[in-house]
Parts: sequence; structure tokens; C-alpha cells
Amino acid sequence: MVTTSPAPLSPAARALAARCEPRVNELARRMTRTVFERLHGYAELPADVRDVEITATARHGLRRFLRNAAGGEAPRPTEDGLRYFQERAHQRADEGMPLQLLLGTYTTGAHVLWQALTDAARPGEENALTELCGALIASQGRVIGAVTESYLDEQAAIAAERREQRRSLARALLEGRGTADAPAGPFLVVHLRFASRDLGGPGGVAVRRLVRRVQTALDRLFGTEVPALLNGTGGHALVPGRTELPDAATAVLREAAGQGLRLAATVAEETGDIPDAARVGTEIVRVATACGHTPGRHHLDDVLLEYHLSRPSAGSDRIAALLAPLADRPDLTATLRTHLEQRQDRRATARVLGLHPNSVDYRLARVTELTGLDLGTPKDAALALAALLLGSHSRSRYANWPGL
Repeated sequence: MVTTSPAPLSPAARALAARCEPRVNELARRMTRTVFERLHGYAELPADVRDVEITATARHGLRRFLRNAAGGEAPRPTEDGLRYFQERAHQRADEGMPLQLLLGTYTTGAHVLWQALTDAARPGEENALTELCGALIASQGRVIGAVTESYLDEQAAIAAERREQRRSLARALLEGRGTADAPAGPFLVVHLRFASRDLGGPGGVAVRRLVRRVQTALDRLFGTEVPALLNGTGGHALVPGRTELPDAATAVLREAAGQGLRLAATVAEETGDIPDAARVGTEIVRVATACGHTPGRHHLDDVLLEYHLSRPSAGSDRIAALLAPLADRPDLTATLRTHLEQRQDRRATARVLGLHPNSVDYRLARVTELTGLDLGTPKDAALALAALLLGSHSRSRYANWPGL
């Protein structure tokens, strides 16, 4: 794309700009002390920002435009000329000044300069005024673009730093490491598990979007910036000062994470209790998943027996090994699990699996033949359930969760 340099200004336009240049200090003071007061939020700015920094920026912009114009150049900002405004935009973003207020000072300032040029114009200088108006609009467009880009870049950097600080705090607390900036307990410890799907790798765009959506939902749900450690499969959120999930929590988080979301909430009274609370929440979700509970919020009471049966002990390996003969028969394992979930109702099992009841009978007979477990007895049914749960524990993606 070929760009052309703007045409030099006429002598009349140069003379008009030169007559206004001595008024730069006056115009800058008027802008910052009276005109900008009409902008919403301006009066709440610190006095040194209003009276010193913004005044200096206004003075710099006015003088640069008028001096260049008086020298005969079309006052189009160069990269060096824009750098001053970009640095000020970084400062304003760091201070938390709203972008609309910052841009309002530039657009209002341009209007004040246009009014000053209009007041200074003499009869017969209409064309000169039009030239300067065109130059002012072109210059203002470049300045506004550079200021906006720099402001948003700085805000993005600040937001990324704040997110990493929250992640670091959550990681430290989940690992049982106290930090000086950790809030006091109690904490609501929320374990989240997302539905398995291909998100294109741990650092992919889809994973970042998912984590960002869930983090935003957590912040909105609790009305604060919630420390959380999340990845593409799930994670934990730590909410200080809370002991209950809001009623809308499941719906809000499911909207962000998808219909397959599972979650469990536990309470840690002190920061040192957080790792144990996180482990319990993780186990509740794991057991509920292994037992075939539908996605959503899971409570310990929902899986109390299964939770107890799935606790590792001296006999855990031997119990889990009871189902070793089914390792290469996922159809039999699925039938066994569904049959136990359906309270050993063969017809209900057949409906869930889309099979004929006779096919269910055949598969269960093969389970008994291969494992030696008689599912018609309470003892062997309990052993089968425990073996399923212990087997899922050994395969759990959360078994080696960092810090848990």
C-alpha cells in the first residue's frame, strides 16, 4: 500500500497557527481546570494528575500541533511524536483511569483547539481554517489510535500479572504453603472437573478461553477476584470468607464450562486445612463419576458408602484385582457398573445400555464366570462395587494433581 505525505500548509494557515501558539499555556490551563470538569469522573482524579500531568500532556499536544503548523508542516504526528502520548497512556492505565475518560480529554482538547483557531481566524481566512481543521482531525485520529492501543496493552499486562498472582496464591495454598498475602479463613474450596474433550493441548487457545470463562464466572458469582488454579480438565477455586455455594452456582459455572461440568464444595476453616479440603472435593467428584452420577454438583452424602469403600487400605490392591479378568472386556465392566448403579435391576440396566435383558444376563454370567463374584449375594456385590471404585482411583487423572 502506497502512502503519500500530506500537502504542506498554505501561508495563511501557517500564520493562523502562529497567532494561536502564544496561547498554549492559557488553553492548557483552561482545558484542565474548566472544560474537562464536564467529563464524568474527571473531578475524582487526584489533584496532581489533573493539575500537573494532564495539563502537561495538553500543553505538549497543543504546542506540537501549532508549532508544526506554523512551520509549514502538515502537523501529522511521527512515531517519536506519538511516544509521549503512549507513555502517558501507560501511566493512566496503571493508575486505573477509565479509558473513556482518557479519550474524552483528547477529543475535548481537540475541540477547544478548534474553537481557539476559529476565534483567531480573520475574514478571508476561511480556507486556512479549513486546512487546519483537516490537519487537526488527521492528527487527532493517529493520536487517539496510539493512545488506545497503548492503554489496552498496559491493561492487558496488568490483568495478566493480577491473574498470575491469584494463580500463585491458589497454588501455594493448595500445596499447604502459607503466604503473607493469604486472606484469613474460612475458605470455600470448590473442585471443578470439566467434561473430557479435545481442546488442542494444555496451552491452546481453547483451553485459555475455557479457563478465562470459568474464572470470569467465579468472579461474578462471588463478587470478588477468586484465587483459582485451573487447566483444561478442571481445578480448584478458593473463596475466602465463604462456606456455602450460592444457589445459582451450578447453572452459572455450567454455562461457562459446559453441560458436563462436575463440582463439589468443601470448607477449610484455616489456610492449613485447604489441601485436605481440596482432596476431599476431588474424591467426591471422582467417586460420583465412577458411580455414574449425572454431571452437576455432588455432595459427600450422595456417595457416602461409595466414598468409604473407595478409601485405599491394606486390602485395596487385592480387592481391585478381583476385576483384573475384565481388563480387556470394557463391555463387561460397563455392564457391571451400570447394573450396580441400577440396584441390580436387569431391565433398568438393559434400558440404560440399550440391550435386551437377556444380553444383560449373559454379560453378568460372564462376569461371574471370569471373576468368581456372585452378584446375587450382598457381600460379592459390595466387593464388586469397591473393586470398581478402587480401580477408578488408581486410574484417576487427579491422583497426581500438583500439591494434592
